[in-house]
Amino acid sequence: MTEIRLGTIGSGPIVHNILKNVARTEGIRLEAAYSRTAEKAQAIADKYGTKKIYTDMDAFLAAEEINFVYIATPNLLHYPQAKKALLAGKNVILEKPFTTKLEHARELVNIADEKGLILIDAVPTAFLPNLALLKEALPRIGKLKLVMGNYSQYSSRYDRFRSGETDNVFNPAFSGGSLMDINYYNVYLNTALFGKAQGAVYFPNIQRSIDTSGVIVLRYDGFVSQNTGAKDCRGENFFQIEGEDGYNYVPGGVSSLEEIRVVTKEGTEIIRTPHETDLWGWEVGAVAEHIGSGNFEPLSQGLQTMLAVIETIETARKAAGIHFPDDLT
Repeated sequence: MTEIRLGTIGSGPIVHNILKNVARTEGIRLEAAYSRTAEKAQAIADKYGTKKIYTDMDAFLAAEEINFVYIATPNLLHYPQAKKALLAGKNVILEKPFTTKLEHARELVNIADEKGLILIDAVPTAFLPNLALLKEALPRIGKLKLVMGNYSQYSSRYDRFRSGETDNVFNPAFSGGSLMDINYYNVYLNTALFGKAQGAVYFPNIQRSIDTSGVIVLRYDGFVSQNTGAKDCRGENFFQIEGEDGYNYVPGGVSSLEEIRVVTKEGTEIIRTPHETDLWGWEVGAVAEHIGSGNFEPLSQGLQTMLAVIETIETARKAAGIHFPDDLT
């Protein structure tokens, strides 16, 4: 397989971030856009250079010209739409959070395996070039003791929420909330670096039955990790890993990993890989390269990390009293 011929489901900001990078990346192109309304599908098609739009899901998934489906819809729809696409024989790139339930995530992985299809967890953190460098720097700070992360980003939709409106991202009926969105990145980075947490406890700020911010504490063998995620306030974002012999500090936190400071008694080393593209550019470029070269191992490993993340978050949110419609099935 040398080229990704992409069909998109969704019309939100994340789709535009992805398609801007698709337009300048070799090995991947937009083939068709699906939306429930022709107006939204046509807007995507006109902006990113395709003439093919669909408002019927079955017809969209039957289109032979599409070999990959990218799904970026409200969280609750990820599982049923991805399952439908896989059963229709399409490879799937599924936006984070992959699903809201571990059971559903495992089912999608199993279907892809059984049908010989490619399934990709589209969390941008996994494709950042400095992720491997941060992991390589861990032994230099000795035995780990504490990890602290903050990712606070005042949502563009929070003003409407404050006025009484409820967008999907703040709607429990669509499995919204801060943990499933902004703090997901923190949990993902912890899991990618340290493996699955031995335990997790979530302390949310709840408004109208949804967490608009909160702190999740992850327990590992010998150390703990405290991670703040907020969509209702602003703060200084960072990620810090503290060991007996020093610490690693990431200014800006999980959203870029552009700079890593390794601080020990010998001094401070700054590891910096300037980003030539945005967060989604690394993702689109890496996916196109892996598919084009046939090197699927990093994508398969990403699914294993994803399963650990989903299990951790599902356990923590349920214990915190946050329940979604999927929990009843």
